Amino acid sequence: MDNMTAKVSCFARAYHYKNNDIRIFADDMAAVLLGDDYEKIAESMSQGISFFLPDFHGSKEEGLRLIVDRQLSPSVLGRSAFCEEMLHKAMDEGCAQYLIFAAGYDTFGIRNADQTLTVFELDLLELLEDKAERIERAGLNNHSILVPCDLSEDTWTENLKEKGFDAGSRSFCSLLGISYYLDKEEFRKLVMAIAGNIPEESEICMDFQSDEASKETRVNQKLASAASEQMKAKYSLREISELLESVGFNVKAELSSDEMTAKYFNDYNNANPEHRMVAPVGVRYLLASRTDPDIK
Repeated sequence: MDNMTAKVSCFARAYHYKNNDIRIFADDMAAVLLGDDYEKIAESMSQGISFFLPDFHGSKEEGLRLIVDRQLSPSVLGRSAFCEEMLHKAMDEGCAQYLIFAAGYDTFGIRNADQTLTVFELDLLELLEDKAERIERAGLNNHSILVPCDLSEDTWTENLKEKGFDAGSRSFCSLLGISYYLDKEEFRKLVMAIAGNIPEESEICMDFQSDEASKETRVNQKLASAASEQMKAKYSLREISELLESVGFNVKAELSSDEMTAKYFNDYNNANPEHRMVAPVGVRYLLASRTDPDIK
């Protein structure tokens, strides 16, 4: 199992941290977790300059920077910054559990030192085994509980509870990067299962592909297809809001691409006018709260 999509997301966070002093999102563990794969992915991306930037003329390093800044990083960095800011607000309000769905090579469990928060990472067994090996090889400490599961199967909730998850404790759930790869009924089923296992005031944070289109989102669709991970669903804001409301969630906050750029990219862009980034058109970000504990 290659896990390339997850690795490229980790690479985007790692490259941004290594090459900037003022950052949209600071992940100092991403490159450590990738190990030798960091240079392999960088080389692979450099060799693909003609795909990403057909009219580019310049050095390999300049091309790699453009690929990362224009294509790979903006959505990954923005959604991570948004999610972890909302998580810390939830912790201030008493949230005790953080669930990272399709966790991939997320490094929060390595970076987090707050012992009042229990972190669960849910993903496929092969990926979590690879991640655990990387953590051990790098001599890192992971404070997360790894929960091997297939989110397309109903058994994931039992796997989670077997690992010590408390369904009565206020929780924060990251669903970043998931809605793209499930059809609408599959996604509704997943969110409904989450709703049936978390109490009122728990929250979910997610991104989704909107009906808008952009060059960046079209390239991402091609990359996903190349990695055998077909993007399956787009939503209008009204449609995703109605879906969430139907299973007991109320949208608390929502950001368009322009709002994401203004809120999270401004300091970085002011410090790096020659390498400005904008959040991709066609992706939106939202936070929703569990409102109806009677829906199962």
